[in-house]
Amino acid sequence: MTRPPSYEDMPPAEKGRALGPPPQPTGGKADFDAVLFPNRSLPNRGFIAVMSIVIASNFFFGLYFYAIGAWPVIGFCGLDVFLVWLAFRLSYRQGRLHERVRIADGDMLVSRVLPSGHESRWRIEPFWARIVIDNPGAHEARVRVMSKGRSLVLGSFLSPDERVSFGEALREALARATGRAGA
Repeated sequence: MTRPPSYEDMPPAEKGRALGPPPQPTGGKADFDAVLFPNRSLPNRGFIAVMSIVIASNFFFGLYFYAIGAWPVIGFCGLDVFLVWLAFRLSYRQGRLHERVRIADGDMLVSRVLPSGHESRWRIEPFWARIVIDNPGAHEARVRVMSKGRSLVLGSFLSPDERVSFGEALREALARATGRAGA
């Protein structure tokens, strides 16, 4: 069994920073419109609670080591607090990644905004597109849009069940939009 390529080979129609608002369909309602965000399990209140515990525990450990004469340990306690804060900051920054998939007016528009603010957009002809769900039962499940021999991976940051569910919903919406609902 051959495995499909794990890379994207569909070049974006537009890419760069601050591309402006995505093109809006001229008609009314979209056939499909989904915005995908990665899951962040710790809300801001939880982050404040965790950081408070980390700061308090490191403060008391620092006081203890200072009292027994091991004062250089205080610097490592401060470093520990900084590294935990930095790890959370990087995690929350990754949470700004999002993708939008919209099918309307005979067009399929996909946009991906990276945490850095860099955006890539793809315009795909729905009649040429098909949705492929690779390894639907496995952790490595992947949703790809195939069009004219090229592929684009969508929702790679979702959980495996969410990817499969999203892929099936997108497949159904694409079939409705192209009139292939019964096929």
